[in-house]
Parts: sequence; structure tokens; C-alpha cells
Amino acid sequence: MSQDGAPAADSGVDAGSSGSMPATAEPTAEPGKKDRLEMSSLMRALHERPERGQESYDHAFWNSQPVPRMDEPELGPEDPRGPIKPADPNSVPTEPLKLPQGFEWTTVQMEDAAQLSELYTLLNENYVEDSHATFRFDYSRDFIRWAMTPPGWKEDLHLGVRVSTNKKLVAFISAIPADLVVHSDEIRGVEVNFLCVHKKLRTKRLAPVLIREVTRRCNVQGVFQAAYTAGVVIPKPVGRCTYWHRSLNPKKLIECGFSHLRPRMTMSRMIKMNKLPESPQTPGFRPLAQTDVGPCCAMLNEHLKRFKYYQRFSEEEFAHWLLPQPGVVYSYVIESKDGPPTDMVSFYSLPSSILGDKKHQTLHAAYSYYTVAKTVPLGTLVTDAMIMAVREGFDVFNALDLQDNSTILEDLKFGIGDGKLQYYIYNWKCPTMAPNEVGLILL
Repeated sequence: MSQDGAPAADSGVDAGSSGSMPATAEPTAEPGKKDRLEMSSLMRALHERPERGQESYDHAFWNSQPVPRMDEPELGPEDPRGPIKPADPNSVPTEPLKLPQGFEWTTVQMEDAAQLSELYTLLNENYVEDSHATFRFDYSRDFIRWAMTPPGWKEDLHLGVRVSTNKKLVAFISAIPADLVVHSDEIRGVEVNFLCVHKKLRTKRLAPVLIREVTRRCNVQGVFQAAYTAGVVIPKPVGRCTYWHRSLNPKKLIECGFSHLRPRMTMSRMIKMNKLPESPQTPGFRPLAQTDVGPCCAMLNEHLKRFKYYQRFSEEEFAHWLLPQPGVVYSYVIESKDGPPTDMVSFYSLPSSILGDKKHQTLHAAYSYYTVAKTVPLGTLVTDAMIMAVREGFDVFNALDLQDNSTILEDLKFGIGDGKLQYYIYNWKCPTMAPNEVGLILL
């Protein structure tokens, strides 16, 4: 972000201070601009994981865990890599950790409509909300089910806390299986996400207990490593990436406060500058189909080998994560004349409710997902994806500067956010990596 707050690319809008940063940080607003910065504050909150706006962890908790300390020297390429605490299945406690009096453990059954609705309510009312209760993330039930039920998922790792008296769900954390590769080391691990504690219970210190209990349950199943991300810095990141934002519907973004006009910029000029073609520009551009799963899974896995931190997908996993689902995930390929698809691009949907706005109720945000550009330029492929996002009614397109994205973001009129998304690995030591060495994308 430049000193005047303008995005690096000349998109004609000021994206405020979008990006990741601790929830306690307040953007500096000129008189009359405070409301216009609220949505940017919400976008920062989105990426504050693993807690995302929940009770803060001090380093004392993380220093009690098998993660590198902040003051440890950086590992070199020749230094030993691997577990910080060796796996010892025989030492794993068999009984759940004790909760504060009045609470009890539960597992949330994603295939039960009533329990899925309970989790939907907990997340949508407590997961992310800006400081003035003006904006709130709106995870759909379909999105939640998609995010938590990949092949091999375990009900035991959809861990909740209920009030003992009325059985109300008041806290949650999830872990899903993932075959990870870190600096060429193959790891059977999990991805931890959706740590959420009810706003009225933040002083109960439930979050550290949730982390310890989901860790114990993973250990019982023979899993001792985990991938997770956070917008705050905790011991100790292995990589740091930045979010960039591209306006698709600039008029709405200004009206709801996500961005505002830069000096000497008119609304009509800004709309013209951000306008995209009506249709994809690449011949053979079409939605990913079931028959594409095999070759496209192989293509993605081969592409990800270029990076130092990524997930290896089975065909079943690829189908789960990438086959199009309206309102959840959108994937496209470039078909060839005489063979399997040659390129692919995808994005997922994560909307926000706009509270108290009479004109706009929802901000529709698309997030760049997995992309492989082999026969067409990466920028062309991402542009075609943004064209489809406009067709589907999205207002903004977000992307991290991981993989090869940094080579095209400015040219495509993305504005840089002012925060970082940190990548972590639980119980593993390895050298840190640059953003363009990160291949893993977590929801």
C-alpha cells in the first residue's frame, strides 16, 4: 500500500486497508471516511486465523506447543527437517481434556441438517464481525459441508462444545485430512480451520482447550502434523503471503463502503477502467467436468511440485474440491482439440452480509483457488475467471500472491492489501519460504 492509500494498480479505487492484520489494529480514517473503511476492516478479519477475530493467544500458549520459537534461528537448506516432538502413540491420552464446569464435548454431524444449521448459526453470528457490528461473513450451509467433508473426513474431528444445561453449541474447531508436501518431505497431516468461540464466552479460554483436544484426537488417529494459517503472527510462520483485491462491481463497493473514489476520479471513469470483456477470451474455455478429473488432477499435482509447501490430491479429493458447485466453487478448463484439457482455473465463493444497509444486503467475494496455466498466459486465464465471476454476480475478486500470482496481479488491476497471511505447520521444523514458493491454498 502506498502512502496515500491507493492500490498499486491504477484501478481508480482506493481499497482502503484491505488485507490481514490483528483485530486490535484500527485503520486511520479521515473525518467522514470511517464508515467507508469498515468493510476493509472486515476483510482483514477474515484472514485472522486460526481464531479469526476470537480471543487472542499469547505466545505463552504457543510456546507450550511443539512449534518453533520466535527467537529460534532460521533453518538453512542443509539443516535437519522434521518433527519437533517425535510421534509416540503410546503416550497419547485416551480420555478427552476437561472443560470448564457447565460445558461438554460434542461432535457435529455434517450430514444432520439440524446440526449443520447449528454450526451455520454459530459461525455466522460469532466467527467474523467488524467492530461496529455492521458486516458479517455469511457462510452458506453448502459451503460449510463442502469445506468439512472431503474424502476421508472424520466426524470425531468436527469438534464442538455445548452448554451442559441447554445443549447449545457455543464453540467449534475442525480438522480434515490432507497429504502435505513440505520441502519435498511427505507428511500425512490435517488442515485445521474454523476455530470459533461464542462472543459471550471469550473469557472462558475455550480456544486453547479446543486446540489441545483436536490435537489429541488427531494423535489418537496417528496424525501428528497440521497445516493452518493466521493473519496474526504466532510462533512461528514458515511463509507469509499478502492478499490482493480486484474490483468487479466498483459502484457497489463504493456504496457499501469497501472502497472509495480516489482524488480526481469520477464514478463513470472508474467503472470504465475496471470493466472486463463480456465473454472469456480463450477458445475452448468451459466448466470443469467429471470426465476431466483424472487428467486435471494429474496436471495440478505436477504443477504443485514446483513449490515447497503444497497438498497432493487424489482424484477423489480433486473431484470434491474442484468440481463446480453453484454458490460454492467454480472451476474451468481449456479444452484441447484432440486430448485432455491443457489448463485450468478456479475460484470459490465467500460472501458477507452487509448489516443495516437498505440498498445492499450482501457483498459477493470470489477467492482465487487452484490455477494451472500451460498453454495460455496466467493473466489471460485469471482474466477469463474474473469474467465468469462477473457473470455469476461477484463484486470483488481476491487473490494471494502465492505460486505465480505476483507476476500478474498489478497488470490485472488488483490492489494490494496491507496485511499478511501467515502459513504454519504444527510439530514440524523447516526453512521458511517466499510467497512464490507456497503452493497450498486453505479456505
